[in-house]
Amino acid sequence: MDQVTLPDTKRSGVYGTPSAGLAEAPKEAIQFSPLIPGSAKLEEQECSSLADMLVLAPPGTVERRYTIALALRTLATGGRLTALAPKDKGGSRIAKELKSFGCAVSETSRRHHRICTCERPPDPNGLDAALAEGGPRLAEGLSLWTWPGVFSWNRLDPGSVLLEQNLPSLSGRGADFGCGIGILARAILASPKVEHLAMVDVDRRAVEMAARNIDDPRAEIRWADIRAGTGLKGLDFVVMNPPFHDGGAEDQSLGQSFIRQAAEALRPGGVLWLVANRHLPYEGVLKPLLRRVTPKAEAAGYKIYEALK
Repeated sequence: MDQVTLPDTKRSGVYGTPSAGLAEAPKEAIQFSPLIPGSAKLEEQECSSLADMLVLAPPGTVERRYTIALALRTLATGGRLTALAPKDKGGSRIAKELKSFGCAVSETSRRHHRICTCERPPDPNGLDAALAEGGPRLAEGLSLWTWPGVFSWNRLDPGSVLLEQNLPSLSGRGADFGCGIGILARAILASPKVEHLAMVDVDRRAVEMAARNIDDPRAEIRWADIRAGTGLKGLDFVVMNPPFHDGGAEDQSLGQSFIRQAAEALRPGGVLWLVANRHLPYEGVLKPLLRRVTPKAEAAGYKIYEALK
């Protein structure tokens, strides 16, 4: 296959949303982050089709190398790659990883970030291996399809395990907020009385894996940011293990937003089942929105709530 060189393309790409003052993508850049609903899929971008790419690199090593390999694959020869991350969340490793792909790297530091730039070499090293390691896989211990980078991608989250152990047999129409790869949905749908389950997650990769894992006509899987609203109304139940980190930093407003959206989606008398880390003060949000909030279990640093609307 003939190499596409820089003069043949002028399109730009961006992965994530780097902070202002660190790096800036052109306004017309194609967004590829799997955490921004509606973004394009970097996996499906034509090889050698972009002139430049800006990547806010993920913190996980396997996920980061996979993302950088995808970015290099989409760039034309001589195309410019800028990759950055906080120093303590993978930024200090980016230069070495780029060099392992055969790139000549320039590196700067700014506001606790490492910012690396390079041009795509004619024949990068090791892209196929990085793509194979970071792509979807069947996790033998889980018997589920998963993808490095999604929440708890290679292990059972103890909070989800505790919630699954305490869930009653549910019925009617409900939702799984932050469904991940479908671990809780599998337990919910074990009840024949469940008529419909809306599974919602902000991570496209999780949604795609959930679609592989949950083969049930009662399940409807959506790629959406719950904080922006779900449009769901009149539900009999909502189940959730809400996130409380955003970009690696604790953000309690995430879980609080999930609770507010659940309260809006439930019918009067509908029930919310929630697991949370013991230290998170969700009671202050639950009690004004839901008429009866009952702690049901506590173990291993987690607590389970049942809340009736």
